[in-house]
Amino acid sequence: MAQRLGEKLLEHDSVDIVCGAGQIADIPQLVKKAINNKSLRGPKGRGNLEDSERARLLRSARNDSIKENAFVQITESIRQTDPENPALEDFESVYDRSDKDIPGQAFVRVMRGCDNFCTYCIVPYVRGPEISRPVDKIIEQVKRLADDGVKLITLLGQAVNKYQYVGDKTYTLAGLLYKVSEINGIEWIRFVTSYPQKEGFKELMQAMRDLPKVCNYLHIPAQSGSDSVLKAMNRHYDSGEYLELLRQAREIVPDIDIAGDFIVGFPGETEHDLEETAELIKQARYKNCFVFKYSPRPGTTSDNRLEDNVPLEVKKQRNYRLLEVQEKISGELAQGFLSKKVKVLVEGLSKKPHLNSDEHQGNPQLIARTAGDWIVVFNGPVSLAGGFANVKITKASPLTLFGELIK
Repeated sequence: MAQRLGEKLLEHDSVDIVCGAGQIADIPQLVKKAINNKSLRGPKGRGNLEDSERARLLRSARNDSIKENAFVQITESIRQTDPENPALEDFESVYDRSDKDIPGQAFVRVMRGCDNFCTYCIVPYVRGPEISRPVDKIIEQVKRLADDGVKLITLLGQAVNKYQYVGDKTYTLAGLLYKVSEINGIEWIRFVTSYPQKEGFKELMQAMRDLPKVCNYLHIPAQSGSDSVLKAMNRHYDSGEYLELLRQAREIVPDIDIAGDFIVGFPGETEHDLEETAELIKQARYKNCFVFKYSPRPGTTSDNRLEDNVPLEVKKQRNYRLLEVQEKISGELAQGFLSKKVKVLVEGLSKKPHLNSDEHQGNPQLIARTAGDWIVVFNGPVSLAGGFANVKITKASPLTLFGELIK
């Protein structure tokens, strides 16, 4: 929003700083400048200023260079973003740290921006072109996280499988996975989100198969099962090509867990289009999928060129229908875990405990996840948080597996 609206946000009295994603590293400097400006204005902030003085400050903000501006810090031409941004790189390396609320896990951004230009998506216009971070910087960061006790690293990118860095040699995401897998202390590696494309897909699945640390999990949004809707979305594949990628994935990694995303109610979507999407979900057999109701994003192609002509109530109904299809599949897959022993990474206390701790030596209910991202709840000591445990599954629902700790 900051990158898209820029100085327009300053019209809100409560806003002192507008900072785009590409300038996050400048926030400390901007805050200092804003504090200095506040001190000059008096204890009541902007309300203490005469209208003419406020107008002068706004004009000053607009006329200052981006580097010196204490009010607005955005990239003037986001698609011309400097790929070598040392300030942002330093920020990424230092502040993408482990999440203390979920011990043992951390997210590491490996690339920024997007070049796909899906018609419903604002990301290419506000995050800029695809820029892959240097391999050595990523490895250095992951090593530091491993020293902090992190066990699971999730590599992030808008289309993470398009990662490509050219240094002493060219690294793809598959090559990066090999490098990260060499780091002692890191036991699990995931990556999200993957864009459906043939290029590099086979090599990526082979890396998943060959590297024990890489979790057998793939999040690969389809967005629709209708070829006409996919074309309107400017997705660069059809439903047949998408399902072929899933077939390849399962052929190379037989026990892979796959998740997907869908948008319902895209402009022009018909009942027939929805039925095609439901059929794709049945064939894909995801462990789970996320379904979103289409809502136009200002500045996107679909907002500019297409009428949002599917009523909200229809969108809600279609959302429910797809989730109903998926729930049945998730339930069937979940039943396959009954009586099995699974390795899980424990996140901590379950927010909605419904297992009786009195029957488990007073141990509270914990929440954990398998390598394939299945949610598992069981009773155990809180000290397990941030570490691995073995659990025997005793009950299964479409969204949650229930189990007993194997001591």
